[in-house]
Amino acid sequence: MENEKHSEQIYKKGRGAQFNTHNKFLKHQSTKEFVEAVDDWIEPAIKTQYIEVDSKSIVNKVDSPDVGMFYSMNPYQGCEHGCIYCYARNTFEYWGYSAGVDFESKILVKKNAAQLLRKFLMHPKWECVPISVSGNTDCYQPAERKFRLTRQLLEVCNEFNQPVGMITKNAGKLRDIDLLQEMGKRNLVSVLVSVTTFNEDLRLLMEPRTTTGKQRIKTIEQLSKAGVKMGVMLGPMIPGLNEHEMPAIIKAASEAGASFSAYTFIRLNGAIKFLFHDWLYKNFPDRADKVWHLIEVSHGGKVNDSDWGRRMRGEGSIAKLVADQYKTYTKKYGLQHERLGLDCSNFKRPGSQGSLF
Repeated sequence: MENEKHSEQIYKKGRGAQFNTHNKFLKHQSTKEFVEAVDDWIEPAIKTQYIEVDSKSIVNKVDSPDVGMFYSMNPYQGCEHGCIYCYARNTFEYWGYSAGVDFESKILVKKNAAQLLRKFLMHPKWECVPISVSGNTDCYQPAERKFRLTRQLLEVCNEFNQPVGMITKNAGKLRDIDLLQEMGKRNLVSVLVSVTTFNEDLRLLMEPRTTTGKQRIKTIEQLSKAGVKMGVMLGPMIPGLNEHEMPAIIKAASEAGASFSAYTFIRLNGAIKFLFHDWLYKNFPDRADKVWHLIEVSHGGKVNDSDWGRRMRGEGSIAKLVADQYKTYTKKYGLQHERLGLDCSNFKRPGSQGSLF
């Protein structure tokens, strides 16, 4: 009982990751080897830090052929949502931080994001194609309530008639319903809302600082009624944890007005392997071995596969069951498997006459 009580005391509630993984890009790092260490290692409550940075660019070309986007932009790096499975954790190491607790508690705020986007779109060599917002971290994470950078990016896109695809798991998107509705009338925006579970106990552990699954469905409903093209992202599907919820999520999203969908199968690349393993065995000790094994058999004996096309879907019988389930229920409820096309034909730069393309 004493060990159990101690374990409860050191568990970082409200955070997905429970420690900082090693950053392979840093030569010198401090670590805490034992929880019973000296007083110097006693950790205060972890508070989120917002770190404002001046970025050199905001729009990035996406070379991965299986992520469904050509260009992306992210107003924030790091994500307070704290989703334990998030692939973007690894990219945080490039900024000199850890993929663990750092990723969800040190949020980099690109305060000049809108100015950079305007400069990018004004470049005469830009030939309009949709840009994805939140290709890396959620553009409607809690920081957006304070900084409104995503709102500013949408305002620029609206001015240029620049189409955008968005993905979020936060109902804060409804703060911009006026702007999204305006863009929706000109077929300039489509939105994927990520829904992984309706099980609140699981969500609070797996995605600790996100809104509820039911609230995400309501977000789909309200934006769909406002004329915005809405879809649902089911991902990642994790065998033994949430994959059985896929039919219910697809049904609810369809009834709320979603017209397209996407899904991913869990993959644990880089530091996420260690973070997820720690999280899984601390929170689900009764089925951790089973879940871990199911992930392994779905990636050729590993928990990650880097091959394009297969890495997001997995392989083997378990991954096939998930894929078949997705196909069956999206067909049943009439969801397309890709985002609906956006209109690039009316792109214009301020001061120009009519369409440039």
